[in-house]
Amino acid sequence: MAEAIRIEDLRKTFRIGFIPKTRPILKGITFSVREGEIFGYLGPNGAGKTTTIKCLLDLIHPDAGTIAIFGRPAASPRAREVLGFLPENPYFYDYLSAREFLAFTADLFGLGRAEKEERIARLLKLVGLARAADLPLRKYSRGMLQRAGLAQALINEPKLVVLDEPLGGMDPLGRKEIRDIIVRFRDEGKTVLFTSHILQDIEMICDRVAIIVGGRIVKEGGLRDLVSEKVLFTEVTVSGLPPQAFAGFGEGVTSRGDRVFLKVYDEARVDEIVGLVRDRKGRLVALSPRTETLEDIFVDTVTRT
Repeated sequence: MAEAIRIEDLRKTFRIGFIPKTRPILKGITFSVREGEIFGYLGPNGAGKTTTIKCLLDLIHPDAGTIAIFGRPAASPRAREVLGFLPENPYFYDYLSAREFLAFTADLFGLGRAEKEERIARLLKLVGLARAADLPLRKYSRGMLQRAGLAQALINEPKLVVLDEPLGGMDPLGRKEIRDIIVRFRDEGKTVLFTSHILQDIEMICDRVAIIVGGRIVKEGGLRDLVSEKVLFTEVTVSGLPPQAFAGFGEGVTSRGDRVFLKVYDEARVDEIVGLVRDRKGRLVALSPRTETLEDIFVDTVTRT
């Protein structure tokens, strides 16, 4: 599969402090994003995610290393013209409406009047801002501003979309709508690179991920390769029996109302609990095996590095 992004041995150092000291931020980053996939770029605050993106966009220049976008140097105009970008904290001229802001952005790409109007109307509908299109941006909530920013990132119909924390400030419904839009990008053949602190969202839609800690890539691969399907423990919910009936069967035995909750780490003991509930005429409400998640991988990786 062709590569949309190829980053090799990327290094960046900043000078900080009144008496300047050098601080390495990127320490030899290497990873690739395949064409047509959704790629999640994860890491704790200060790990180097945004610095990587700024180098990719040629907003800052790396000290060493190479970056290619669809086989072209990232600094070349031909590479950047197929790219759309939403920063983590976008800044807009807040006296403009969303429609006016998108028209301004479209003019930067030299779109004709008819094409511009059609594209703006379609994007406003896509991101759920059609009804608020003529309100000044200063009246928008954080989530609405994120939607306006996403629309401007798409105004040039890019092949590669880079999103830095696109789900920040959104309620659960808004997050789902944006996730659906990102998945639609992939279905249309676009490539998406995005960062997020909401690991559940990344796990739901990403094809592959890379985890950066302290300026180094410590894990990279497909979610199926990184996340094990091994059962860590089983969450059991029972009603009709007292908590004392399950002493010694699991950890964290609690009760709420007529229901008892416990975690069972020994799979063999799950069958014993099912038999116990049946024999004592209780009711098995839920039996939920808990497998490893991306959050488990992330926390373990960050704490060990």
